[in-house]
Amino acid sequence: MEKEKSEKVLEWRAVRKMVQFAKPYKKWFSLLIFLTILVGLFGPIRPYLTEYTINHHIANGDFQGLLYFTILMIVLILIQSYVQYTHTYLSGWLGQSIVKDIRVALYKHLIQLRLKFYDKTPIGRLVTRNVSDIETLSNVFTEGMAALIGDILQITFILLLMFYSNWKLTLISLSLLPLLLLSTYIFKEKVKKSFDETRVAVANMNTFVQEHVTGMNIVQIFGTEKEESSKFDELNREHRRAQLRAVMYYSIYFPVAEVIAAGGTGLLVWYGARQVIGNEIPLGTLVAFIMYIGLFFRPIRMIADRFNTIQLGIVSTNRIFKLLDNQEDTQLNGTIKPTNIEGNIKFQNVDFGYNEDNLVLKNINFEVEKGKTIAFVGATGAGKSSIINLLSRFYEIEKGEILVDNQNIKDFDLSYLRENIGVVLQDVFLFSGTIRDNITLGNKNITDEQIRNAAELVGAIKFIEKLEGVFDYQVQERGATLSVGQRQLISFVRAMVYDPKIIVLDEATSSVDSETEEMIQEAITKLMKGRTAIVIAHRLSTIQKADKIIVLNKGEIVESGSHQELLLHNGYYANLYKMQYKAVI
Repeated sequence: MEKEKSEKVLEWRAVRKMVQFAKPYKKWFSLLIFLTILVGLFGPIRPYLTEYTINHHIANGDFQGLLYFTILMIVLILIQSYVQYTHTYLSGWLGQSIVKDIRVALYKHLIQLRLKFYDKTPIGRLVTRNVSDIETLSNVFTEGMAALIGDILQITFILLLMFYSNWKLTLISLSLLPLLLLSTYIFKEKVKKSFDETRVAVANMNTFVQEHVTGMNIVQIFGTEKEESSKFDELNREHRRAQLRAVMYYSIYFPVAEVIAAGGTGLLVWYGARQVIGNEIPLGTLVAFIMYIGLFFRPIRMIADRFNTIQLGIVSTNRIFKLLDNQEDTQLNGTIKPTNIEGNIKFQNVDFGYNEDNLVLKNINFEVEKGKTIAFVGATGAGKSSIINLLSRFYEIEKGEILVDNQNIKDFDLSYLRENIGVVLQDVFLFSGTIRDNITLGNKNITDEQIRNAAELVGAIKFIEKLEGVFDYQVQERGATLSVGQRQLISFVRAMVYDPKIIVLDEATSSVDSETEEMIQEAITKLMKGRTAIVIAHRLSTIQKADKIIVLNKGEIVESGSHQELLLHNGYYANLYKMQYKAVI
């Protein structure tokens, strides 16, 4: 579970990144700054005008002046309401626009990262980065930065007018301000800590839910529902404790702040009333100061909340941009896009390990000519799947070279390389959406005719036509409403519509019944025609016709040759063959 410490300061590289995202909206930011100044000015203007009207119009019985004042106040209130509306909407619009751009950039960055990154990073944490952290960042714009600047400006204008009007009343009014500032600081620190704990708890819950919903079949198969519910209950209790601490601090701070503000107002009224009775100050000044105090203490009370919002935004900003700045795990892209890929494959002295200290492939050397079929067999963990992962450049090798048509695959444009390698895996992943979407994966260049032709070749058209909507049938998440064999057939169609020059079959028939396997084997024969094929299978019956079979053991090639040659060699492959067919032999 996540145990990260929140950052204390906003890193300058994060600031630079934020400025880059804000650049397209600089004109709107200029308007927002102007509106923020206006919002800060409008608050203290009303007490000032009230003081003037009481002292000069009401005190002198000038009803005509009072009427003008009333009309002016109505106009000012209407203008202030419009400015406030525009300011609030614009700050929200700017925040959501920038957040949208950051979220899109983050997602684009995530899909460019190597699989190695996802091997070591919990998916729930990435969901938190792309959803919760960015939502927190949006609050910096809508509720934090612009509001804080407006509050500071309003406090500044109020103080200037108060000192200009009467410095003695100002000092009396603000005599309890140090107490409010101290309580505000304590509140800010306490709430910040509880918010940090809440953020970590949310990340932990996201990770837990994502993992356990995905693996729900395991939970139910082994009957661990109660145990997992208890774990989740504990995570929720941690989240509740953190939230309740924040609620407690709020419930203490705001009454305390209210008492301090009321105490300041009481001192003002007590001292100011004596000044009015003694004719030392006019009544309008006292009324104006009472209004000033109300306007002054409100933003002071809110500043702590603004700072916490900004602090949470700082933490989220650092985390988001730290992920965006992660270039170490970014896939390096080449530029070569040949007119045509023939399909010649060559591994030269290849070493590879998912961890640097533990190689899973050692000194791998083999060659496949275009149009030929090569098969890999070996025990679980021998390195078979790693070979196809390397061919598609999902991972980078430690040593050696991988060549396609005598060209290092690092030099190829990644999208182009992968478009020419059709991969069918044992564990088929289907997205929520239509069967058509799952076949084309959003590629609008693939026509319905190509989809149907591929489905007919594989034999998938038989069951697809029986579904409601045919190719528009809505597939549930991970293809839950389809059988294993049906999902496998769709994955074959998906591989075929791209017309790849290289076909990779990783245990492609191990999860289907004999009837479906027979149908797929027929489709595979057609699919392999004229293409280079790499086949990984535990069922040796599926690879007996391969041009070459390579036997892997603990990441090393121990045997290679045709089916008959390996049987005559009477080694690892022959023993494996005898184990599978001992009932027949």
